[in-house]
Amino acid sequence: MNSELSSQQVKDIGEQGLLERLQRFCPPEIIGDDAAVLETASGQSLVVTTDVMVDGVHFSNLTTSPEDAGWRAAAANLSDLAAMGASPLGITIGLGLPGELRVSWVERLYQGMTECLQKYNTPIVGGDVVRSPVTTLAITAFGQVNLSHIIRRSAAVAGDAIVVTGVHGASHAGLELLLHPELGQNLNNEEKTALIRAHQRPQPRLDVLPILWKILASQCPMPIAGMDSSDGLADAIIQICRASGVGAILEHRQIPVPKTFNYWLTPEQALEYALYGGEDFELVLCLPQELASALVQHLGQGAAIAGRITAGSTVILHDEQKKFPDQVLNLSQGFQHFSQ
Repeated sequence: MNSELSSQQVKDIGEQGLLERLQRFCPPEIIGDDAAVLETASGQSLVVTTDVMVDGVHFSNLTTSPEDAGWRAAAANLSDLAAMGASPLGITIGLGLPGELRVSWVERLYQGMTECLQKYNTPIVGGDVVRSPVTTLAITAFGQVNLSHIIRRSAAVAGDAIVVTGVHGASHAGLELLLHPELGQNLNNEEKTALIRAHQRPQPRLDVLPILWKILASQCPMPIAGMDSSDGLADAIIQICRASGVGAILEHRQIPVPKTFNYWLTPEQALEYALYGGEDFELVLCLPQELASALVQHLGQGAAIAGRITAGSTVILHDEQKKFPDQVLNLSQGFQHFSQ
């Protein structure tokens, strides 16, 4: 990209000029009409989710390149589809942009989104562009799911094991390293890079679904409870319990965290990152014990049974070694919009 093109601002080429630039990221046979038409297979349900990202709230040029911001935005929406058991069909994108924003920044944003979406064969099928004082990105993702495979928050029952599909706290640790480079003195460059990449390039766990369906294939159809942990592990478990009218016991020592946490975080910090850090985009699933064990074995390193669903309504963090007192978890401890 030459310097003249890279310095162009959105107001220089206008809405139509920008849309012309961005259409090359979309399948030509879909773009052009007033709405996208997506075919779904018979016996499937359409799943739709929307996520909004705002400059200064969800991403910042201090920690996130345009490509990484695009990847993270796409990953967040694909993760929401995975949390419902759905396979992605396509996404639409709404952009609110200042006129002074460079066109190259927007193209780099789309490049990052495309890199993430291509991994899961998901096209950009439409969108809209408006003027805005703050850069805003709103994505609507469409997916399809077999009726017997829908994952809902409200399906947990007492006795279910709580499966987490990977480590928690890595994304928040990566953000802290970006904001405070002096941290993590006991980590080598490779270890720091892995944590930073967990923040900048999170992986939606769509790969878990085929494994889950294979394990469940020999079982009678059963409701599956779960969601993703984009707002933190504690948030996910509490939300599932509230929707299902149950409680839970989360075992402190069974929460999977990166091994590198032992080198530079106190046990209290590691627990805080894992429970409330957010943006790990793992799945939290509630399954009968035997099926949960089979899923963890298939997923391998990082996956774990972190606790169990109980009768009642309280979510308790328990430490078998008694180094930490039992505590009741609640949503106010995690990130909340408009709390400040």
